[in-house]
Amino acid sequence: MAVSQPRRESIQTMANDRQFDFRDRIKASFDKQGAMMLIGAELTRIQQGTVEIELSYRPDLTQQHGFLHAGIISAALDSACTYAAYTMVDPDVSILTIEFKVNLMSPGKGDRFLFRGEITKPGSNIIVADGKAYAIGDGPAKLIASMTGTKMALRGREDIRE
Repeated sequence: MAVSQPRRESIQTMANDRQFDFRDRIKASFDKQGAMMLIGAELTRIQQGTVEIELSYRPDLTQQHGFLHAGIISAALDSACTYAAYTMVDPDVSILTIEFKVNLMSPGKGDRFLFRGEITKPGSNIIVADGKAYAIGDGPAKLIASMTGTKMALRGREDIRE
């Protein structure tokens, strides 16, 4: 007995529907995130397995030498990696960070900053993401930090949604 294969058009339609769903969900969640609002971060790219957040330089986000503070870099990278994980899960699943490591490679000096989170290893319970932070100014973008983060998928938790 032969097993029928789904038509290619229906597979593409399902992928497009899923893509539309996670984009809306991520945008709505990001808009509720007080920390990202506080620092003036913007969600600029959402695609399967990748999310980007951008931030303009502001003196109130710096450390004593005028560079973007490591805590701001870490928070933005964590959000980008977490939202990248949201692109990989069903709508009823929430994501929480359970661990991350940040390597600060160069001072956070630029007019704007780009934080990109990408999924390294998707999973049903644990998702690993890598992030990169770039300073944008005169000349080419400069890598200033990287992150590896572990995310936990949560199901059935009424107290944790989105």
